[in-house]
Amino acid sequence: MKAAFIRRYGGNAVVELGELPAPQAGPGELLVEVHAASVNPVDFKIRDGMLKMILPFGFPLILGNDLSGVVKAVGAGVTRFRPGDAVFARMDKRRIGAFAEFAVVAEADAAAKPANLSHVEAAAVPLAGLTAWQALFEIGGLKAGQKVLIHAGSGGVGTFAIQLARHAGATVATTVGARNAELARNLGANVVIDYKSQRFEDVVSGQDLVFDTQAGDIQHRSFAVLKRGGVLVSIAGKPDGRLVREFGLNPLLGVLLDFLSRKSLRLAKRHGVRYEYLFMHPSGEQLAQIGRLLADGSVRTVIDKVFPLEQVREALAYSEAGHATGKVVVEVKAAVSQGLTFP
Repeated sequence: MKAAFIRRYGGNAVVELGELPAPQAGPGELLVEVHAASVNPVDFKIRDGMLKMILPFGFPLILGNDLSGVVKAVGAGVTRFRPGDAVFARMDKRRIGAFAEFAVVAEADAAAKPANLSHVEAAAVPLAGLTAWQALFEIGGLKAGQKVLIHAGSGGVGTFAIQLARHAGATVATTVGARNAELARNLGANVVIDYKSQRFEDVVSGQDLVFDTQAGDIQHRSFAVLKRGGVLVSIAGKPDGRLVREFGLNPLLGVLLDFLSRKSLRLAKRHGVRYEYLFMHPSGEQLAQIGRLLADGSVRTVIDKVFPLEQVREALAYSEAGHATGKVVVEVKAAVSQGLTFP
């Protein structure tokens, strides 16, 4: 099968496009013919080797973490899906590989693709949508009537976070560039802050939840806008030792991560709030809930640009530049069916 993969860690120059053996579905797994896959920051972090201490992959490693496609075969014990079903999924962290003609997905991680979405639209959802869902509800406990500040609301995760928080009945503030202010309002933001001309702490206060996607100074300043008992959930910056305990890694690494995240932990204690780092996890159940919101129009996808599979390097570079509005998607099925050659 055609696939985008790496044989060693590095920049985009190490990404190859070529033929690899197709995977086979094992017990509890689906073999999915991939129609489209989205690009996420974790893709270039994996490519660069930034996560190798936490996720020790073998080579060759097919990149890509979420997808939309059609089930071609099922393994033993699968009960919810059968060949021909259209599904979308965030793949297991230890077995990725969405930038390919075929990929294996655990049944528990998959959900039925909403019928009103194309595969390109559906591929934009799983990782970003689940990240927003878990930050807001699973960890943040966001409820109707509460206030949330979402940083980078025009990004892939932010566009879903605004819509999900608004649908839950929260008052939503977000930081975006001026060119995306109207988009943020249309997605449901009550308060739109131009991060270039305004300091968010001059605009909002007493937030129940801050969803941090930026890290650094923005994260550190965000503790001050939380009310006591609030929570800052981050998907950026440095995780703490809880991540190491979750993955059963060397306890010494946990000590190191706690040390590196000490400023955030100290600020959280000073302001009487919680600091939580989210390393999102696949969940077909949660994805199905998001799928229902997509199906009834409560939530929509925002896609910046679509690349064919043979331009996966360009897709990674475009996403890594950090200026995309919404999601970047790699279309696999069209590229393969058109017989495009791989450089």
